[in-house]
Formats: sequence, C-alpha cells, structure tokens
Amino acid sequence: MSNQEDFNWEKFETKGFGEGYTKAERAEMENLYDNTLTEITEKEVITGTVVGINDKDVIINIGFKSDGLVPLNEFRDIEGLKIGDEVELFIEEQENSLGQLVLSRKKAKMVKAWQTIEEALEQDNVIEGLVKRRTKGGLIVDIYGVEAFLPGSQIDVKPIRDFDIYVGKKMEVKVVKINHANDNVVVSHKVLIEKDLEKQKAEILNNLEKGQVLEGIIKNMTNFGVFIDLGGVDGLLHITDISWGRINHPEEVLNLDDKVQIVVLDFDDDKKRISLGMKQLTAHPWDSLSATLEVGSKVTGKIVNVADYGAFLELAPGVEGLIHVSEMSWSQHLRNPADFVKVSDEIEAVILTLDKDERKMSLGIKQLTEDPWTKAEMSTKYAIGTKHKGIVRNLTNFGLFLELEEGIDGLVHVSDLSWTKKIKHPSEFVKVSDELDVIVLELDLDSRRLALGHKQLEENPWDTFENVFPIGSKHKCAIISKNDKGAVLELPYGLEGFATTKNLEKEDGSQAEAGESLDFTVIEFSKDDKRIVLSHTATFKEEAMPKPGAAKKASPKKKAATSTDSGAGAEKSTLGDLDALSALKEKMDQGKK
Repeated sequence: MSNQEDFNWEKFETKGFGEGYTKAERAEMENLYDNTLTEITEKEVITGTVVGINDKDVIINIGFKSDGLVPLNEFRDIEGLKIGDEVELFIEEQENSLGQLVLSRKKAKMVKAWQTIEEALEQDNVIEGLVKRRTKGGLIVDIYGVEAFLPGSQIDVKPIRDFDIYVGKKMEVKVVKINHANDNVVVSHKVLIEKDLEKQKAEILNNLEKGQVLEGIIKNMTNFGVFIDLGGVDGLLHITDISWGRINHPEEVLNLDDKVQIVVLDFDDDKKRISLGMKQLTAHPWDSLSATLEVGSKVTGKIVNVADYGAFLELAPGVEGLIHVSEMSWSQHLRNPADFVKVSDEIEAVILTLDKDERKMSLGIKQLTEDPWTKAEMSTKYAIGTKHKGIVRNLTNFGLFLELEEGIDGLVHVSDLSWTKKIKHPSEFVKVSDELDVIVLELDLDSRRLALGHKQLEENPWDTFENVFPIGSKHKCAIISKNDKGAVLELPYGLEGFATTKNLEKEDGSQAEAGESLDFTVIEFSKDDKRIVLSHTATFKEEAMPKPGAAKKASPKKKAATSTDSGAGAEKSTLGDLDALSALKEKMDQGKK
C-alpha cells in the first residue's frame, strides 16, 4: 500500500471520510483532529473519565486516540462508581500487541502513595494509616497501599506490652525513614505524642515543688521501685517510700498502669531526677501507737526479717522492733537467730527499750521465761560436788564451755579434763556438741560463774603414782624421742617421764638413743606438776643421784625411804599399792578403749 501522502484524494469518488475535500482541506482537517488528542507518556499517572462499565471492565477515556480498559476489581474501594467519574490511572503501555491502551488504577494508587510518603518525609507531614497486623518488634501500617513498619519503641512514650490492641485501628504517623532500595518505610507514632507532651512537660517542670501532690501512672516496675509517668515527666518512687511497712517487691502492693497519688520529695536542679513518695501521704504508724505501750509491755507481731545479729518483729505496718540474738535465750553462748525464729512466725515479745521520737524499739523473748540463774533452787541444784551432764558449746585455749541447761553454762578448765594426759587444747579431748560428765567445783551466783571439772569424777592417780615412782626407784623405760635438751621416756600406766641429756650417758660413755630400752632411776617427782624426771646415768653413778633435800616436795617419811637402798625402798613402797595400781591400770585401759 502506498503512503498516505501519495494517495490521490481528489480522484477518490467513493463516499466516506475526506470525500469532497481538497488536499489542502484534508490536511487542515487532520491537523484539527490531532489537536484534540492528548499527548501521553508511558509510566506516568494521569486523570481519566469513566465512559463505560460492564461486568469485567471499566472503560476509561484519557483523551487519547483510543480508550483504555481497567479491570472492574481495581475499583472495589470506590462505592457507586458511575459514568462520568474521574479517576487517576497509571499508563503502562500506549499500545500493546493488540493495539490497545493499557492502564492500571492499582499502580496509579501505589505511585501516588509513594509520592505522598516522600512528600510527608520532606515536609514533616502527618499521614494516617491502618494497622494491618503485628510483626516481630512492632506493627505493619498500611499507608495508601504501602506497608510501613512501626517499631514497638515508636508506638508510644511508655512501654507497650500488648501490640495486638492496635491491630485494625487507624493511626496517625510520621515518616522517619525511606529505603528506596528495598521499598521499606519506617514510621513513628511516638513523635506525635512527644510533641503534645513537650508543652505539658514544660508546664509540669515549671510548677514543680517539693511537697506537691501529683497524679501519675505506673509505667515500669523494678525490684528497687517504680517509675511513674507524671504526664511526660518520669519520677522514681523508691520501694522504701511506697509503704510504711516492709515489702520485698513493689508488685506486692502496686500494678502496672495503676493511676496513683504521689508527693514530690525531691528533685535535682535540672529537674531530671524526681523522687516521689506514696507513704508520706498517710500518717506515720508510730504516731498512732498506743500510749499504754512502755518498757516491760508484752506485744505480739510477725517476724519480717532474720539477720545474723537478730530478727525484726513487725507490730504493725511500719512499726518494727529488733530482737537481738542475745535477747532470744538466757544462754551466754550466742547462736544463730534462725535457731529460734523464722520469717512469718507470729510470736510474743517484751519491750526492752522504747524511743517514740527516734521511732526505735528493742525487744526480747527470753524475758518471757524466768532467768534460770535467779531460781531459788540454783544454789542446791548446782551445789559444789554435785554431778551433772552437759553439752560442749565452745572451745577456747584455756578450756571449754559446757551448757548444763538452757541459760546455765559452766567452764571446764583445760587442766581439769584429765589427771594423766597433758592436754594443750580442749580439742584434743572433746569436740563441740559432745556430751561430758562433770562435777561442780565452784558456784558464784552473783557473778553467774560456774566452775566445773571432769577429772575430779575419778580419784587422783598421782596420789598412787607418788608411791610407785618414789625418788631412787628404778624402772625399765623406752626412749620415745630425743632432742637437744634431753629425751622423753615411756613409763608404765601410760605416763611419760623426762631425762636430761647429761642423764642419758651410758656406762661406756656413749649416749642413749631413741628406741632403746634401758633402766632409769627416778631423780625427781612432782605430783602437782605431774612431772617425773629420771636418769640412766644414776643407775651406775652414785654422784648422778640428787643430794638429800634436792627433792623439794618429798615428805620426811619419803626422804627416809630414799636414804636407804633405793631398790629396797622402792620394793617396800610399791608392794602395798599393787592392788590399787592393778585397779587403776584396768580403769585406764577401759578409758582408752
């Protein structure tokens, strides 16, 4: 087909378009027609008019040479769409493969939405969206078809615990960030609230005064107190200022989102740290204490705390007294307060001291029973020579304290534990909580002192040893150990003796060594010091024996016995005591077992 320019319109006689027009006239007509068409550009949003509606499509006229079809379902958000309505559309193609104009209202809405969002970011505009659903860390808000992310921290000025309450609701937001690479939009509702609160906050801070009573909402709880929103300004209500009584955690008496009345206690110069109080709005419970309460009064209460040094008894919320551990028992040996009371116990006590001005009180529970030291029967029950059984409560370097009954303790000196053993520390003989039989040696009621002895329950074997080991008597001894000063010797009946170095010289001039068993002669005996000194050298040298009178504690009778033949004297002095020694040895063996 030849080009339009080569067609001879003047020779074309068929009736129709252009018939009867000259070439010049036809050109003019074409020009007029072209001026009635709109010049359009693909990928832009334009306004069109609805010229037809059928079951599937909406026919749109945009002033182009052909009309466009848009699926009817893209107009579902418009109720009562009718011919003549103007709508915005996105031009996808001027002419597709079928020669049709391709339009999209859905894309037009999306382009328009992004333009509105970008404009909102640039001009700091407020836009409205619909909260579609909850997501990790926040909410998804629909803004004109674009899904924007609203972080949980940007929902409100106070922490939000339940995001679901916002789903399905409209919310005003501001755009704070756009990521074009990922088509991500971040919005905030909190900034709108903050602006409203700034004015309110400034007004509160300007009028803030100590002692001012305010109303606030609990926004956060910790173990040390609660943070209260005073209307854009936060204040701290410390746990000790919540109640006059003792509480372990604020949640015991308060709840999140509670509206509470509080009083301003203090604030810094910048008013950035505000201290609040709640208990100060009520009278102090000490001020309403009964006037009849005085020292000696009996009171009842509940144990609210147990410490190493004592326990606190709550008589009423905010009124507590300390029961020191020393006031829990008449015993002089302090124990753990937990042995007597525990938290939540309801007990009775006696007021020992009371200072209402300082709001302090000390209490005692041992005073509910009679002091055992003041009982009339004490002087007879614990008379000198009476025998008792007690429990070892404490060990010291000089002895041990024995509890005979609650509140009655006595001292057993280390020297009164055994007749024969040289005990350096009581732990060598007993341990704490052991039972021990004793006899009363001394009683002083005024000073509350009771001296006890254990060894006195048996006869003093040294009275017998004095006759077994007289000076000059000979005995077979084994050398247990040796040092620079001399040697320790093993004697019969579990006793130990001592020989100085010069008394270890043997007849051949050599020195006796540890492990040897040799004959030794007693050269000194002290019953009071429980000491026996012997000499091997004296068995063959007369001069090694001490001179008469050297034995300081020997009686004239004993001296006479030693002035004769020492061996014979020993024989005479020991024969009469064999029965007693046998009984003693048997008793000592049983003790060892």
